[in-house]
Amino acid sequence: MISHDKTLAAAGLILIYATVIGYTDNYVRVIAADAGLWQFHASRTVMALVILAALVPVLGLRLRPRSWRAVAARSTIHGTAMVIYFGALAFLPVAVVAAGLFTAPIFVLLISRFVYGQAIGPVRIAAVAVGFVGVILVLGPEALSGTSLAAVLPVAAGAMYAMGNIATRQWCAAESAETLLAGFFAALGVFGVLGIAALALWPASVPPGPEGFLLRGLVWPNAAFWWWTFVQAVGSLLAVGLMIRAYQIADAGRVSVLEYVILPASAFWSWVVWSETLSWQAWIGMALIISAGSMIALRARAQEVLPRGPAGGPL
Repeated sequence: MISHDKTLAAAGLILIYATVIGYTDNYVRVIAADAGLWQFHASRTVMALVILAALVPVLGLRLRPRSWRAVAARSTIHGTAMVIYFGALAFLPVAVVAAGLFTAPIFVLLISRFVYGQAIGPVRIAAVAVGFVGVILVLGPEALSGTSLAAVLPVAAGAMYAMGNIATRQWCAAESAETLLAGFFAALGVFGVLGIAALALWPASVPPGPEGFLLRGLVWPNAAFWWWTFVQAVGSLLAVGLMIRAYQIADAGRVSVLEYVILPASAFWSWVVWSETLSWQAWIGMALIISAGSMIALRARAQEVLPRGPAGGPL
């Protein structure tokens, strides 16, 4: 059972994480205007690992994994989620992409049921249905028609993100936060190098501007690319490190619900930076997604104190 103090500490860590990420991710569209996703990931990884290495002797960090296999697997899963997430940021508002990503509590619940065999009751089944409706409202009719790949990418990222969050707790509880952080960036760097190599071997027709983000190979970066990639590296080191620590000290289901604070944070920064506002339909969808996650978390907490059903399953 997770203590109340640790849950509150995790909430504070997640609040800082959401505020930082909500701001920095709004500038991915600036990077996407002239450079590519793969060059961005490779460049940001180099910057982040250099900064992290410099902090090792200062803070006494331990980067060597206790289990190379577990860290590599977790890093690959989370890295895949972030590749999909950043790819979608070139086409959609940050709050919309974040809403898709933070369907993760729903996927955490489904994975816990079908992979780990944990029973789920009618309340949490209803939560999955409510969350699904919320996703459709946020992403719009394109998600149902399948006409827009960008519309469904955030949900795919949410599924991978959920698996990574479960892996953080199930496989990597004994690892240090900095070890997982280094593994996370290393995985993104590998993805970046592979993407650059693939585009060099099989060049594609690249649309101008953000539309070419996924298909653009190596280019000569401008000053904006270097600056905002550096801001991303520093911000991500801080924010992701705090997020990892939150998942290590509190239950994944609870922390994933706390992460919903990134939705209003992202919408706020989009409004401040780009004067963007969301439609009423998107706000209703976000509210449904938050409600679904809260239902999952509250039900999990209730089961810690309520009696169980005749068969030992949830009431």
